[in-house]
Amino acid sequence: MLTSTLLAAATAPLDWSPNVGIIMIIANIIAIAFGKFTIKYPSAEPALPSPKFFGGFGLPAVLATTAFGHILGAGIILGLHNLGRI
Repeated sequence: MLTSTLLAAATAPLDWSPNVGIIMIIANIIAIAFGKFTIKYPSAEPALPSPKFFGGFGLPAVLATTAFGHILGAGIILGLHNLGRI
């Protein structure tokens, strides 16, 4: 019974498009900018090979900000798809 309820609530699948990619890139940029100003120790060990290329972030900060960016981007993309905008 639960399976039929979930299938009835399913929406049309979302195909990838350049708009989806642009939204994800922008969401990651916003997350990295947010992390740059809020992470207490952005250069925590282990360091990355070229810290200046990564904005002075260590590996934990890069992983944290990009993970947050993907969560933010997925939410925006799914929300816009649900509204019928993309």
